This record gives sequence, structure tokens and C-alpha cells, in this order.
Amino acid sequence: MTPRARRVLLTGATGFVGSYAFATLRSAGFELRCASRNPKSARQRHPERDWVRLDVERPETLGQALRDIDVVIYLVHAMGKHGADYAEVEGQAARALARAAEDAGVGHIVYLGGVEPAGPASKHLRSRLETGRILREGEVPTLELRAGMIVGEGSESWQICCDLARLPAMILPQWLRTRSQPVAIEDVVHALSFAAGLQPEASAVYDIPGPETVTAREILERIAELRGAHPWMLEVPFLSPRISGYWLRLVTRADYGVARELIEGLTSDLLAANPELWAQMPEHCRVPLPEAMRRALERAAQSSSSLSSASSS
Repeated sequence: MTPRARRVLLTGATGFVGSYAFATLRSAGFELRCASRNPKSARQRHPERDWVRLDVERPETLGQALRDIDVVIYLVHAMGKHGADYAEVEGQAARALARAAEDAGVGHIVYLGGVEPAGPASKHLRSRLETGRILREGEVPTLELRAGMIVGEGSESWQICCDLARLPAMILPQWLRTRSQPVAIEDVVHALSFAAGLQPEASAVYDIPGPETVTAREILERIAELRGAHPWMLEVPFLSPRISGYWLRLVTRADYGVARELIEGLTSDLLAANPELWAQMPEHCRVPLPEAMRRALERAAQSSSSLSSASSS
């Protein structure tokens, strides 16, 4: 007798990571239920998918969404939607999800969070880490995967870097010396799929870094180089991340509130402490950073071209 496919609830299914994750999870053989606050609208865009209404801020929607589910992939974020109160909203949502998952008999939760910084965490990263802690302290085992900047079209942090790298001249504040390990969106969704297929008896934390450690300045330089540009750059010992966040409004197409929060997190290195999940997947080769960047830029160019064609038709 062939065992049934594991039933996965994909939250944030219409978002950046969720949109990429769907195909990978389906190819891995999971039976997918996609969650959205507005399933009617989502169904119009993707009628072939199984949609269910889920609003983690409305606990009454959790029971139906979680019914007969084996694994929850938790990709919910409130930053940019609730102003200064987003951290409280994210904490309340995580508690509600943890309780509902226990009541529904969910096997485990896979949560995508952020890397713990070497120094003090920004409000955004504190909220990401606190959400992971809340889920891990629940009765349902939670695998918390921590990623730094995700390289891919649709990533806010990637969009900010692309917009900065467009400038003909850049003043480089000291925080651009901070180091991180950007990871390709393809690797992130592969890690989510692998974690969904596990059967953990206890909660755990895994970092999922990309294969290379670079400074924020090197990221900007590489994006400019891939575009064939050579911007003038000047290092300065001032402009804190908080101050830099104010002028981002003038240069980035990313959501300004989100951009400001992300920039304020660049006060110390964001490096992996426990990348052991990759060791459990020896057959998986992570996408090299230059290739991840090239793919993301090509997809953005294709999307821009498609939008231009649609608007002119």
C-alpha cells in the first residue's frame, strides 16, 4: 500500500517566498493547501490550487485551515502592515497558531525567520527571533530556519540593494562593512521542502546561509558590475543605519517602512551559527552568489518587460 502524501498548509502562499515554494513543494510530492486572507482573489490568479481562508489575526479562521494538516509552513510577517505595533501582532499570531496547531494534531511547524545578529538586534530581527521562540515553546515541534538576505525577485532586501546599486555615485556609510551570507530563493524553498518532509520529535533551530560571506558593500558592487555599471563610491565614517533609512525613501522602490526597518538591522554581522541543515542534504548544491544575483536580475528584467508590454497593449 502506498502511503498518502503529507498534507502541508502553506501560509503566506501569495507572498514572495510562498509563491516560489509552491512549485518546489508540489514537485516533492506534498499535498498542498494554500492559505490566504483573501482566497477568492488568490483563486482567480491560481484556480488550480487548493485555497483556504486564513488570517492569523483572526483565530476563528485557524481551525478550518488546519484540519487534517500534517505540516504547517509558516511564512507570515506583519512588518509593513501594522506600523509600530507589528512586533506585538506577530507575537500574538504565533501564539494563536501554536495553540491551534496543537488542537488540530499537526505534526510539526516549519518557520522561516531571520539570522540572529552578532550584536544587538533591530526591532525587526527581535520580532523574527521572538516569533521563532514562541513557536518552538509550543507543544507542536517547530523547525526554525533562519535566513539572511534572500536573493530573488520580490525580496525587499534584495530590491533595496538593487536600487542603491543603480545610483551613479554612492556615499558608503560604515554599516556597509557588515558581513552576511545571502542565500538564493531556490535554496530557501529547497530547505523548507526538506524540513517539511522531516518528522522531528523536538523543536530545533537551523541557519540556512548562502555559500559565500560578503559585506554589504560587496553586494552593491557586484550588482553594479552585473549591470555593467561602475558607480563612484566614497566611504564616510558617519550616517548610521537609522539616518540612512530616511533617505531610502528617495531611492528605493521597496516599501519604505519595511526598507527602513531592514536597514536599521545592519549594525552588526549576520552570520550563521548552526548551518547543519545543509549537511543533512549532501545532494543539494547551493546556488553560488553570482549566479543567484544574475538570475534575480534577469527575472526582474523579464517582469519589467512583461509589464511594459501589457501596459502598451
